[in-house]
Amino acid sequence: MPARLFRTVASLAAAAAFLGLTGIRSGTRAERAPTLATAPLPSPAGAHSSEPQMTMEGDRVILSWLEVNGERTTLKFSERTSTGWSRAKSVFSSGNFFVNAFDVPSVRLLADGTLAAHWLEQNGDNEDASQVRVSFSKDQGGTWSKPVSPHHDGTQTEHGFASLFQAPGAGLGMVWIDGRATDPEKETGDMSLRASIYDGRGKQLREMVVAPRVCECCSTAAAETPDGVIVAFRNRSANEIRDIYVTRFAAGRWSTPNIVHADGWRIEACPINGPAIGARGQDVAVAWFTAKEDKGQAYVAFSHDTGRTFGTPVRVDDGTSAGRLGVQLLDDGSAAVMWIESTNQHTRLQVRIITPGGVPAGTRTAPVTIAETEGSRYPRLARYHDELLFSWTDTDKGSSQVRTARAKIAP
Repeated sequence: MPARLFRTVASLAAAAAFLGLTGIRSGTRAERAPTLATAPLPSPAGAHSSEPQMTMEGDRVILSWLEVNGERTTLKFSERTSTGWSRAKSVFSSGNFFVNAFDVPSVRLLADGTLAAHWLEQNGDNEDASQVRVSFSKDQGGTWSKPVSPHHDGTQTEHGFASLFQAPGAGLGMVWIDGRATDPEKETGDMSLRASIYDGRGKQLREMVVAPRVCECCSTAAAETPDGVIVAFRNRSANEIRDIYVTRFAAGRWSTPNIVHADGWRIEACPINGPAIGARGQDVAVAWFTAKEDKGQAYVAFSHDTGRTFGTPVRVDDGTSAGRLGVQLLDDGSAAVMWIESTNQHTRLQVRIITPGGVPAGTRTAPVTIAETEGSRYPRLARYHDELLFSWTDTDKGSSQVRTARAKIAP
């Protein structure tokens, strides 16, 4: 893992890989909300696999991951079908991948059937220096275009934490965190959030600055609404307040970022714990981690105007959270929210359904434990028809293996 990540708050970087699946526990008022029935789902990933990601286009879900064989690393992907995951296909193989558990590659299906993939490569002698690489496939992943980078500054600095989306009226859109204004040796300068748009042929149209100063190593998240794309990220104020903001892309412009909720979390290091976002029609849900006064907590907030305003946040966890959230909106306007719950003895990957409007009885179902263990990497959450999909990297017993599970959504 790069030195930059070791310099952050290690206690906030913990995640869990998980074994065993359980059903939902009964609650006094949970019967009126949708319930979740979990089941294992055989993973398409091979041995020595890690860094999973899941992306969605309509009802289609793509799972991607890395597999390591000797000195070479390969980016692979599979699609969820009615009978399971499809046969794995390869995107790109290299000995120059920039691999860490928090800044992961992805493969995304676009509206016209094109597949777009992104990953990171080492860029120079500085161990934190990385560059985003992008490739396209027009034949369902049979062949891929020559990789290119969306940034052209030429600096040997950090570029990463990218999120891909379907750009309105174009092809691929993406945002990433960009370190061209930083000095890695002096550890000075600001990381910025930048964006780029490609047309349907894979030609880059332009590059834009979205926010000039953001948290230097927290993941971004993107979702699509009828009013354009909305992106969530962790901001960084002049006095080191690192709360969650959103910005919307419509009519070729990015809106001025607005805060989701003023947590007031001041921390002079990156927590490596970015937000998650889900959208369905006009509804948007943003889930995030905060640790003001060193108390790890997870929250979700709802918007009914495509992210212009958000309601009062709802607490997600039951005690102490390690973050690593995922969120998916359901048909009735509620949200399935995934997080890591920490206790003195265990860390658990959990999910529950939360309805908007504060925290009276009945707005949260009892938590479902997807799996539990002491060794894991960043978990992921997606929706496929009437089920939720989960993926994570199991690191028990000194090896790594991407696992998957599903939870049926029942009324």
